[in-house]
Amino acid sequence: MSTVDENKQLIQDVLEAYPEKAKKKREKHLNVHEEGKTDCGVKSNVKSLPGVMTARGCAYAGSKGVVWGPIKDMVHISHGPVGCGYYSWSGRRNYYIGTTGVDTFGTMNFTSDFQERDIVFGGDKKLGKIIEEIEELFPLNGGVSIQSECPVGLIGDDIESVAREATKKTGKTVAPVRCEGFRGVSQSLGHHIANDIIRDWVFPQADEENKDSDFESTDYDVAIIGDYNIGGDAWASRILLEEMGLRIVAQWSGDGTLHEMKMTPKVKLNLIHCYRSMNYISRHMEEKYGIPWFEYNFFGPTKIAESLRAIAAQFDDKIKEGAERVIAKYQKQADDVIAKYRPKLEGEKVMLMVGGLRPRHVVPAFQDLGMEIVGTGYEFGHNDDYKRTAEYVKDSTVIYDDVTGYEFEKFAEGLKPDLVAAGVKEKYVFQKMGLPFRQMHSWDYSGPYHGYDGFAIFARDMDLALKSPTWGLIGAPWKK
Repeated sequence: MSTVDENKQLIQDVLEAYPEKAKKKREKHLNVHEEGKTDCGVKSNVKSLPGVMTARGCAYAGSKGVVWGPIKDMVHISHGPVGCGYYSWSGRRNYYIGTTGVDTFGTMNFTSDFQERDIVFGGDKKLGKIIEEIEELFPLNGGVSIQSECPVGLIGDDIESVAREATKKTGKTVAPVRCEGFRGVSQSLGHHIANDIIRDWVFPQADEENKDSDFESTDYDVAIIGDYNIGGDAWASRILLEEMGLRIVAQWSGDGTLHEMKMTPKVKLNLIHCYRSMNYISRHMEEKYGIPWFEYNFFGPTKIAESLRAIAAQFDDKIKEGAERVIAKYQKQADDVIAKYRPKLEGEKVMLMVGGLRPRHVVPAFQDLGMEIVGTGYEFGHNDDYKRTAEYVKDSTVIYDDVTGYEFEKFAEGLKPDLVAAGVKEKYVFQKMGLPFRQMHSWDYSGPYHGYDGFAIFARDMDLALKSPTWGLIGAPWKK
């Protein structure tokens, strides 16, 4: 692995291609981690430079694609032109149980399909009519969310008024989400806005409904927050939590329902997997309902065992014993996976660049297989994400925030990774460079990757990616 000084020089070499002003700005977003430091030392959560290729999404993507979209029993209307709804249609493999078009709607696309006349005269009436039609066509829907696209913010549609009127007519939750794509610097603000709408439009209704609820609580009630069930992740995690003796009252958004969301204020502990997308609502529940929250990591056996014990520490001896029982039960399975794949993957170098939690959470899973992380960074991370990342990475790891297409390619040439794990926008660039690649937003049509069962699939997929005979026909430029 390169030294700290060598990687700092690599960053400077890459920056030389920029004009002085752009160089000065981008320099703040790139750094090399040094052992003992509690922060990665990069600037984050500011707008991307005009003209560079960024992998970021928009606020609409953060709300509709991440927080609200996977809630399976609600109809999510993309309010605006058809494009945003079409391109966010069923993209993330948020698995769910249900009958599509009857009681679940996750793989369906609902849009108000703005035309020029809607831009001129407004789309409020059209939106109200759509909600009426949805109620008639899909009477078993649990409610509706209105996901605003850019034109809605520009013309000033009063979606809140439409939502209040529709709630009166249907008796169901209609949540207006002002997640116009141009808001904020990335999809991260969309997560925050979505959380705020849950706080302001869902929980007040839940408080009223829960007064008359016959819900019987136990000391072991928990909620899984911020697991989107990509490829079945939440199911793999839920198995372990239930086996250790906890009762999962709510799971959202992946394979989650509006009812589960409303029951969450009844739990004893919120377990949050994707900190970046759901920490806001978790903090609100701690302040308003006194529910503590805990960030856990179910990637790889080292972190799974550590997280199970940390979760159990919040409860009594029964759950602590349950955690040890679960760890012991799956230890042989984890050992067998490592025995099979570690000899093949030991020493392989990996570059990461994803959103959410993966640039740090997935690091120990690679390390369990003997693989080495040489670079990592977030599309839309905040300062607290990078502070958490410092606990995961080793000395001389290159850290890049909102890395540009140019920078990412040049870092790959300098760091010479054996595998790149990033998003779909980067996939084909690196494959054409002759580099094995895994798409880490939605597990490249595989998964789950969470839990012990997921670790076996993760290890297999990394081996398949690296050992494919295809790469012998191409080869990275520096291997020729």
